[in-house]
Amino acid sequence: MTARSPDKQTGSGPGSGDAVSAVGDPQDVLLSAVLLAIDSLALGGAWVRARPGPVLDRWLSVFRECLPPETPVRRLPVHVGDDRLIGGLDLAATLRSGRPQVERGLLAQIDGGVLVAPMAERMTAGTASRLSSVLDTGIVAAEREGISARWPARVAVVALDEGRDDDEAVPAMLLQRLALAVDLAGVSIADLNRIADEGDLAAMAQAARLRLRDVAVGDDAVEALCAIGAALGVPSLGLAGLAVRVARAHAALAGRAEVADQDVSVAVGLVYAQRATQLPGDPADPPDSEPDPPQPDPPQDDAQKPDDATERTEPETAADRLIEAALAALPPNLLEQLAASAARQRSGANTGRRGEGGLSRRRGRPVGSVPGDPRRGDRLNLADTLRTAAPWQRLRGRDGDRVLVRPEDFRVARYRHRTESVTVFVVDASGSAALNRLAEAKGAVELLLAECYVRRDRVALLGFRGTAAELLLPPTRSLVRAKRSLAGLPGGGGTPLASGLDMAAAMALAIRREERTPSLVVLTDGRANVNRDGEGGRAQAMEDALDAARRIAGAGVSALVLDTSPRPRPEAAEIAGAMRATYLPLPQADAATVSRAVIAARGDGARRQG
Repeated sequence: MTARSPDKQTGSGPGSGDAVSAVGDPQDVLLSAVLLAIDSLALGGAWVRARPGPVLDRWLSVFRECLPPETPVRRLPVHVGDDRLIGGLDLAATLRSGRPQVERGLLAQIDGGVLVAPMAERMTAGTASRLSSVLDTGIVAAEREGISARWPARVAVVALDEGRDDDEAVPAMLLQRLALAVDLAGVSIADLNRIADEGDLAAMAQAARLRLRDVAVGDDAVEALCAIGAALGVPSLGLAGLAVRVARAHAALAGRAEVADQDVSVAVGLVYAQRATQLPGDPADPPDSEPDPPQPDPPQDDAQKPDDATERTEPETAADRLIEAALAALPPNLLEQLAASAARQRSGANTGRRGEGGLSRRRGRPVGSVPGDPRRGDRLNLADTLRTAAPWQRLRGRDGDRVLVRPEDFRVARYRHRTESVTVFVVDASGSAALNRLAEAKGAVELLLAECYVRRDRVALLGFRGTAAELLLPPTRSLVRAKRSLAGLPGGGGTPLASGLDMAAAMALAIRREERTPSLVVLTDGRANVNRDGEGGRAQAMEDALDAARRIAGAGVSALVLDTSPRPRPEAAEIAGAMRATYLPLPQADAATVSRAVIAARGDGARRQG
């Protein structure tokens, strides 16, 4: 492997090319592993996006080979608890001695080492917070179960992002503390093996560690990396400091005494490329701005007149030169990727695909325990119960090996599970435009059902016309039942909007009691003319509809109101405002437009409730 040097722009090893993107380039992928091994504690770690397989295994093996032999490397359990992660009461030793005994957690046990976190996209916010604190301070503190202890815990974290869609993401608080961002998509195991066998990577990493302390970083390089981070919209200023450390490690690998242009380019590709949120470029001048009128030049003597061969432009600074070189080293398709990502975010195509998380007594991922009574149907957490009772055994007068447990010691398990999403379509089937509205609802339901087969979500349908509302389709994933229910819905009659909203609210609360995530999609023009009692009268009917809408808002149910009138009307907007719902005037909406709006609104509602 050869790192880039000022006189060598091409080569066969990692870091020898002009573009460093860590996306699909085996040379840059291996370079990231070597750089992390050179100064892992200072870099904080790496965010590695990869599916489980030989490519990921090879990257990890190269990284381990380049680490110092005495460096401990441990894997983080997916559902690790606080007692295992940060330490706590040693239950067995406490029960033997009758007094509290403290046990170090995983972070303190691998002080100076590396923690590999598989399935980091499913990491809880609590675990990410504790890892982030340790990365910031190098100390782990256990303040729980009546104990207080602090241990040194200088670690690096390799977060393996194995997510298959955009709904699962590694917590941002952790990503901001990991210097390297690597994507193994498109990298073949044959290329990795070929490049890794071309040189002694472990020896090169060891030599670079010995040179690292003598590598200097100029102010121009620091200013360039900060400016590039701002140009690419990188959200964390701390990443600029990590990029400086990456550039310094690359300079040590290349045998340079000071960070050069090539090192800055490598840092941009490995730190910023995967985190960019905007397109780089200077802001354009406002279109209505006018140039200042030319000013006459003051008279000059012949001695003061500039020579014709002299350029009047300001000389380019070293920082400007580094910025241009580093931006040129970004992957060529970065701008296209950012543009496509921005378009997807505007359309809402990647939001709202999963339900919110909820606590459960019986199923889901364990999330600790709380005081409780197992006689009420909760599962007893025996280990936590004994851990709570252990420090009090001497005061309770323990006899022999028996453990005295009192009711206040009981701890019951708690679980967190991902709830199922249920979208309830509330269709106004009154009036002459009913057939058009039903066609839109039918198309949207069919499109959403296609996702339900994959996402395990459900849809329901209720209509209102005449004097009351009617449940047409209970929550289901069946496309056949949805089509059959929609086809059998007649149109015409009055608009009992209040009855429809009341039934929708009751259905949403019932769905929530079943530990599912409800969301409402109301297709109406808002012109209510039948009140709750089934009698005509626009004034009272509108007042009842607004009252029903306020009840939905008070229940915290996410909702979307689609105004299906030929022209947007204030009545539908007023209903949406009382419901605290998203209002979309869609007089000419097709099924695809309705489906995108529903997905976007459902995602916003789940985030508000979560």
